[in-house]
This record gives sequence, structure tokens and C-alpha cells, in this order.
Amino acid sequence: MRHFSPLTVKMALQLAAPHTWVASIVPVLFGILFCKLQNYFLSPIQNFLLLIACIFMQAAVNSLNDYTDFMKGNDSIDDYLDSTDAVLIYNNVNPTSVLILAILYLIIGCCAGTIGVIGKGILPFLIGGMGALVVILYSCGNISISYLPIGEFISGLVMGILIPLGVAAAADGKFHEEIIFYAIPLFLGIALIMMTNNGCDIEKDKKVNRLTLPVLIGRNATQTLYHILVIIWIFSLITIGFILLGMSGIIIVVGILLFQKKFIFLLKTQLFPESRIIQMKEIVIANLIGNGCYLIAIFFKIYKVGGF
Repeated sequence: MRHFSPLTVKMALQLAAPHTWVASIVPVLFGILFCKLQNYFLSPIQNFLLLIACIFMQAAVNSLNDYTDFMKGNDSIDDYLDSTDAVLIYNNVNPTSVLILAILYLIIGCCAGTIGVIGKGILPFLIGGMGALVVILYSCGNISISYLPIGEFISGLVMGILIPLGVAAAADGKFHEEIIFYAIPLFLGIALIMMTNNGCDIEKDKKVNRLTLPVLIGRNATQTLYHILVIIWIFSLITIGFILLGMSGIIIVVGILLFQKKFIFLLKTQLFPESRIIQMKEIVIANLIGNGCYLIAIFFKIYKVGGF
């Protein structure tokens, strides 16, 4: 009988992958600030619970993805994986423990979200339920979402659009379709995180018959599409920022100019597997800067900071 090392708190945190939480935290904060801007009431406890719910949902999908990839033999030390981002590869941990942890993360997320929307009608539950379903379907099943050429779209839609919609619905139980347009920069930024990962993993994914979008269209087309989407993302941040916020949108422009090297890096990146780790870090940082400046601009508009 094989002897496994215990799953430590440090490993549990690594499986949750906090460095990816920007993809869930930013959309929640956007939803909260948008509600404040539009005078949709959310209590502080609701804000906290919705934030916790989305973080634990993100932790669940990260852990489930690591578990399923390991069980299917998709990951190896040769795949340019960070040791902190591949617990099952670099540690002698029982995979069942990881699966249980992922389920625990999912349960905590569902409980926090449920408490946060009690009394707000059925719509917030439906939106939250759709998010939870995607968490499961992304990695689990014979044909999971991660094996299809829709991963970028689904991740951008669920995290960039569905989360803000759910937050707004938690305020009054209504469907606020206007938030969809204003959340487009979040959709694009998060989709680019997924595309960075899949673009770097083309050769690896081909070996396991994973038909991601980059595998389907090839590396050259992926690089071209990636650079086009980066430009569209920057354009959407600036344009939609000014539409929603007026002159407060200048904060977004200033932020992009101050950190222009990060965005220029994205416009030059070739998505090669050997530079996967640095490219993933750069797209996450770019999301923090670009979509983060969008949040700061909304905050300035709400509280009239600096005369905006």
C-alpha cells in the first residue's frame, strides 16, 4: 500500500492558487462598485459574503483542475510548471485528499453565496448555480469544458460577466442587463488569462487530445488573435471607462501609460511553453493594472476624489 504525505495547509493554499484570484476578486469588486454607482443597495455583510463565495469558487476550480489533470496524466515536471502551482506533481500527496479539498472549497463558496443572497428572490440563486455548475463541468466529466475550444469564452463570460450580474442581482433580485456592456473589459482581460495558459500549452494539450482554441487554430494564429485581443481589451478599457465615468476615465489612460511596458510585453509575447511562468505572471499583473485602474476610476467617480 502506497504511503502518502499529509496535505498541509501550505499545499491547500497552493492548490487554491491565490495568484489567480484576481480573476474573481476584480469582477466582485466591480459589481459592488457598480451597484454603489447606480444606487443599488448592498450591505457590507453581503459584499463580504459574495467576495468569499467567488474566491472559494475560484479555489475549487483550481483544485479540481489540478486533480483531474494529474489523474489523467496531463501534467509533468517537463511542462514548465511552477512547483507552487503543481502540488500533485512535486509532492507525494493523496489525490483523493485534493478532491475532497476541492469539494470543500466548493461547498464553502456555495454556502457563502447562498447566505449573501437570501431574501433577494430566485435570480441570484440561478446565477450562482450556473457559476457552480461551470466550476464542476470545467474539469470533470468525460468531455470537460477545458477540453473544448470554448475555455477562453466561458471563463471570461462566467467570471467577467456572470459574477457582476450576480452581485447586482443580489442587491434587489433584478436582472441588470446594463452591467453586461460595462463588464466587457473584465470579460476580455480574464479571457486573455485563459488564452495565455492555453497558448503556452499547445504541444502539451495536443498530446492528451485536449482541443483548446489555440490547439484548434495553431500557434501562429493564436499569437495573432492574442495580440488583437490585447488591443481590443485596452481600447475597451479606455472607451467604456469614459462612457461610464466621464472624465474619471482619464485614470485608466494614466494607469495604462504609466505601466505601458506590461501591455507592450503582451503585444510582443509569443506564448512559447518555455516562458509559460513569466507570461502567466505578466497577464495577471496586466489585469491588476488595467481592470484595477477601471475599479479605481469608478471609486473616484463615486466618492468624487480629486474633483472627478
